[in-house]
Amino acid sequence: MFREISLLNKRGFLQKKDKFSRGFLFSPLLLIPLFLVIISGFLIKSIQGDFLVSNYSSHILTGFIGYFLAIFISYIPLERLRKYLIPFYLCTLLSLLLIYFYGISISGAQRWLNLGFVSFQPSEVAKLSTILTLALVLDKKIISRIKDLVLPLLVFIIPWLLIFFQPDLGTSLVLLVLTNVMLYWSQMPIEWILILVFCLFTSIFYLTLPALLIFWIPLIGYLAYRSSKKKIIASVFAISFHLLVAKLTPILWQYGLKEYQKDRLVLFLDPNRDPLGGGYHLLQSKIAIGSGGIFGTGLLRGKLTNLQFIPEQHTDFIFSALGEELGFLGCTIVLFLFFYLIKKLINIATSARSDFESLIVIGISATFLFQIIINLFMTIGLGPVTGIPLPFMSYGRTSLVINFISIGFVLSILKRSRSLRR
Repeated sequence: MFREISLLNKRGFLQKKDKFSRGFLFSPLLLIPLFLVIISGFLIKSIQGDFLVSNYSSHILTGFIGYFLAIFISYIPLERLRKYLIPFYLCTLLSLLLIYFYGISISGAQRWLNLGFVSFQPSEVAKLSTILTLALVLDKKIISRIKDLVLPLLVFIIPWLLIFFQPDLGTSLVLLVLTNVMLYWSQMPIEWILILVFCLFTSIFYLTLPALLIFWIPLIGYLAYRSSKKKIIASVFAISFHLLVAKLTPILWQYGLKEYQKDRLVLFLDPNRDPLGGGYHLLQSKIAIGSGGIFGTGLLRGKLTNLQFIPEQHTDFIFSALGEELGFLGCTIVLFLFFYLIKKLINIATSARSDFESLIVIGISATFLFQIIINLFMTIGLGPVTGIPLPFMSYGRTSLVINFISIGFVLSILKRSRSLRR
C-alpha cells in the first residue's frame, strides 16, 4: 500500500512538472518576442516589396527557430554551464580578432565572419558572452575596493576594444552600459558607477569645451574621495583615470571612428546642415513616423516605406516603418510590450535564487532596455545614429538568435527559482 501511495505521489509530481514545463510554451517572455518578430516581418515585407528578394520570410523563420531554441535552453540548469563560460568567452574574443583578418565588410564596417554555409556577427555574441562571464566573476562578490574592479573591467575592456575598432560604436556602447548596470547590481557604490559613466562626458568636454575639464576632473576626484576608505589613493586614481581618458579621446576619435560615424554623432543636433548626407536618415525617419498619424496608413501601405526613402530601414530604422504604417497607436502597443517584457525580466532578476543567475538576468534586461531606448531616440531624432538595432524587430539573424537564447537563459532561471519555492 505504501508503494502504491508513493507511486501515486510520484505520478502527481510528474504531472505537475509536465504542466509547469508546458506553461513556458505560452509564457509572455516568449510570446511577446515572437509577436514582435511577426509584426516586424510584415514591416520588412513592406520595405523590400518583392517576396523573392525580401528578407521577411528569413526573419520570421529565424524567429521561430529562436523560439524553440529558447524552450530547449530553458531545460538546461545554468549551474551546469559555469565551467563552459570561460571557454565560450575566449572563443568569442577569438572570433572578434578574426574579424580583422577574414571579416566581411558591409557599408564600410567589417563585422561579419563567413563560415561557408552561414555568416554571423561576433559582436552580437560578445554581448551575451560578456554578460555570462561578468556574472561568473561578480558572483558572491561585493565591489568595495579598487582592486576588486580589475578583473571585471578586464572582462569588459578586451571585447570593447575589439568591437570599437571594427568600427561598431553601437555595440561598444551596449557593452559599456550592461557592465555598469551589472557592477551596480553587485553593490558597487553609486559614486563609482558615476565615475565610470562620466568618462563619456570627459571625452565630450575634451573635444568641445576643454576648459571645463579644469572644474570637471576635480569633481571626479571629490566623488572618489567621499566614496572610498582610502580617500587620497582613490582620488588620485580617479583623476588619473579621467586624464588618461581625455588624452585617449582624440586618438579614438581619429582612428576608431569612420567619417560617416563622426557625422552622425554631430549632425543629430541639426540634421538640416547636411540634409542629403549625414542628416538624411534622421530627417526621413521623422517624416515617416509623423506621416503615420494616430492609426497609421496600414500594414504594407506606407508610401515612404514602400518607396524605400530610408536606407537600411529594415535594420536600424524599422521603428520608422512601424510609425508610418501602424501610427501612434501601433507604436504605443509595441512599446508597452517591450517595457512589460523588461518589467518581467527585472522581477525575475530580483527573485532569482543566486547572485550568479540574478546578474545574468539583469545584464540581459539592461541590454534590451538600452537598445530599445537608443533605437527609439535615434529614429525620432533625439539621438545620433549609432547602429543599435531594435531587439526582435530589426533584421539581423545573429542578433535575433542571440536575443532568443538570452530569453532561454531567463526561462531556465525562472524555472529553477519556481521549483525551489515549490
